[in-house]
Amino acid sequence: LPERSNLAGVRHILLVLSGKGGVGKSTISTELALALWHSGKKVGILDVDLCGPSIPRMLRVQDRAVHQCDSGWVPVFVGQDKDISLMSIGFLLERPDDAVVWRGPKKNALIKQFVTDVAWGDLDFLIVDTPPGTSDEHISTVEALRPHKLLGAILVTTPQ
Repeated sequence: LPERSNLAGVRHILLVLSGKGGVGKSTISTELALALWHSGKKVGILDVDLCGPSIPRMLRVQDRAVHQCDSGWVPVFVGQDKDISLMSIGFLLERPDDAVVWRGPKKNALIKQFVTDVAWGDLDFLIVDTPPGTSDEHISTVEALRPHKLLGAILVTTPQ
């Protein structure tokens, strides 16, 4: 199965979730990835926030393109030493500010494809930045990742 081979080298998977939008999930995901990388870990970020993919902009790689290889999509590498691997729908849009207006089945299919078809290689941590809320996309993400070692989740909240 391609699912096994593409995530086989990933030691820990961490979901970043919230019950609502605008609480800082993408910021937490990015800062966590940078902190883990600074501590010597190999890190990837999977941005499945399909309606607001902000991580490419945060890491200043929004102008990059995704390429294909024999085992699927090659993630975009951040930094001169290819420090952090990143996959986001932001790389698949013609313009970074384009809106994604898709119904559930198409969104769920893309999430499954992101989980199975990205050639991550060897990673200590894969951080998954999820969309806001508690939608179908979350269920799809967890179901697609279920056969793999899921380290856990970070729930981002705000005082209000």
